[in-house]
Amino acid sequence: MTTPGKIMLVGIGPGHVEHMTQRAREAIAEADTIIGYVTYIRLVADLIEGKEVVKKSMTEELDRAIEALARAREGKKVALISSGDAGVYGMAGPTYEVLFEAGWTPGFDIEVEIVPGASALNTCAALVGAPLTHDFCAISLSDLLTPWPVIARRLDAVAASDFVVALYNPKSGRRTQQIVEARRLFLRYRRPDTPVAIVKSAYRPKQRIEMTTLEAMCEADIGMLSTVLIGNSATFIRDGLMVTPRGYANKYDVTNGDTRDGEQAGRSLSTGLAGWRDTIRASGHSAAQIAAQYQLPVDYIEAVLAQTEAEAV
Repeated sequence: MTTPGKIMLVGIGPGHVEHMTQRAREAIAEADTIIGYVTYIRLVADLIEGKEVVKKSMTEELDRAIEALARAREGKKVALISSGDAGVYGMAGPTYEVLFEAGWTPGFDIEVEIVPGASALNTCAALVGAPLTHDFCAISLSDLLTPWPVIARRLDAVAASDFVVALYNPKSGRRTQQIVEARRLFLRYRRPDTPVAIVKSAYRPKQRIEMTTLEAMCEADIGMLSTVLIGNSATFIRDGLMVTPRGYANKYDVTNGDTRDGEQAGRSLSTGLAGWRDTIRASGHSAAQIAAQYQLPVDYIEAVLAQTEAEAV
């Protein structure tokens, strides 16, 4: 009887051994078979000597997952590697799709382990300063599997909502206009001088970092190995570092740490939910007027006002 195999979905981070987790190195050492995109295989070449290696092309993600399942069914331990984190635009999703399609369920025959790694947004942010210390999101500009209108709606929503944004897969030899359209959408809401950092091949031999602005970012050297970090309305660049304030200055005097008038340490801001509800209730304005002022849905404002009135009784 064949011993049940195992699939380890290993995130190798940027690829440099110093930035891989201990568990990632252990998983690769444990594996009988290593499967991955040729570039990722090359990044871990020193760790896989003497093992069965299956190399696949960039667009063969499903083939990699199918191959991993086949080897695991033979009783082998398989390390299916992804750069960054396997669950962030990596092989975790496709592998689970293939497994479920094959009738697999958790706890039945083949074991699956996800080994997390640092994603591109983490590694690139570390190189340029502290751009992600407030709310942020990631959007892939690849329309190979996602319709462009879906991507455009997401870009428009996050641009309007003032998120810091990490753009994955921003440009390739064939896909050159997606980054141009992303810039067009962002300029509807963001200042032209909004800080932008472009990091190519983070922690790899050909690493390149370029600081620019939203207006000028399409003039930069951007490719498939690049991650584009677009700041929010508070992000700044100083002495070559890109920083997004967390908001401490709203509550504290950052020179001495004293709490500002009207604020309390450890409590929500005076403009937090409770204070804001009191303000809009006392304003006497209609829900439509308040919604327009704060750029929020009218039905949400109506619900908040109704809840506030009920609590006041």
